[in-house]
Amino acid sequence: MRHRMEGRKLGRTGSHRKSLLSNLVKSLFAEERIKTTEAKGKEVRSLADRLITLGKKGELAARREAARVVRDKKILSKLFNDIAPRFAERQGGYTRLIKLSPRLGDAASLVLVELVELVEKPEKKKKKVK
Repeated sequence: MRHRMEGRKLGRTGSHRKSLLSNLVKSLFAEERIKTTEAKGKEVRSLADRLITLGKKGELAARREAARVVRDKKILSKLFNDIAPRFAERQGGYTRLIKLSPRLGDAASLVLVELVELVEKPEKKKKKVK
């Protein structure tokens, strides 16, 4: 029985799973949206929400706690200085999952994990050819 057992195993050992989730969260904070399988996306969503909450606290202890997962100084500073202040007024639910069509190779269900308040990058204007 799985009473009070938290998280999915994702078919990996504990250290591999921890590393995988860490890398997915780093990619999410760097790019602000990632495409992955549904099970991984649900795990990343909970971890990312927890880290953004730590970022909103902004204390040294919170930064050290987040550094245990996000082991990249650039992304950690982006989390605390850029991402967390965007969600200062929001009480939770910092990420969203958008279901995509199944992957062609193995029909795995895919999702797009993105931050709710995305900063859109300006599109380059295309010149019209006459």
